[in-house]
Amino acid sequence: MKVICYGDSNTYGYDPRSYFGGRYDSDHRWTDILGRRTGWNIENQGMNGREIPGVPVHFSEDTDLLIIMLGTNDLLQGRSVEITVKRMEQFLLHTGLEWDKILLIAPPPMREGAWVTDPRLVKASLSLADAYQQLALTMGIHFANAGDWNISLAFDGVHFTEDGHTAFARGLSLLLSDGSFLA
Repeated sequence: MKVICYGDSNTYGYDPRSYFGGRYDSDHRWTDILGRRTGWNIENQGMNGREIPGVPVHFSEDTDLLIIMLGTNDLLQGRSVEITVKRMEQFLLHTGLEWDKILLIAPPPMREGAWVTDPRLVKASLSLADAYQQLALTMGIHFANAGDWNISLAFDGVHFTEDGHTAFARGLSLLLSDGSFLA
């Protein structure tokens, strides 16, 4: 099965202890953990700082599953939840994939930390999950809320710790192992 994971630094595997874009080793990145657990061909298309693209991004037709987790950087750049969801909707409309091949994941909510000093960001990130879930229902795509998976965040309030990556992979693996999910 060919799976593309399209996201930001938490998909990339950014290690917040590194100041120059370093990443956790493959034993501690959720994409690699997921690949080992499932045996699937996982393509990590995570990129540090990625916001929801404002231009169409097309994915290969032979993609069996596109996992998208974006929105945190949009909120950090001052976009509202409403604008972030509208950008996500426009992005999803132009992937070139059938709806049943798309899984939208709401990022775990931010918490106060070195990068998150305004409590309004925490509040916005908490409401993003409900807004994404409504979008997924409207569009008929799969949805998951990573906020339900007990993801530990680093000192910056944004990035997964190594344990956070493991918890994310565990939550996603459980979701994907449900036979009804990809039926």
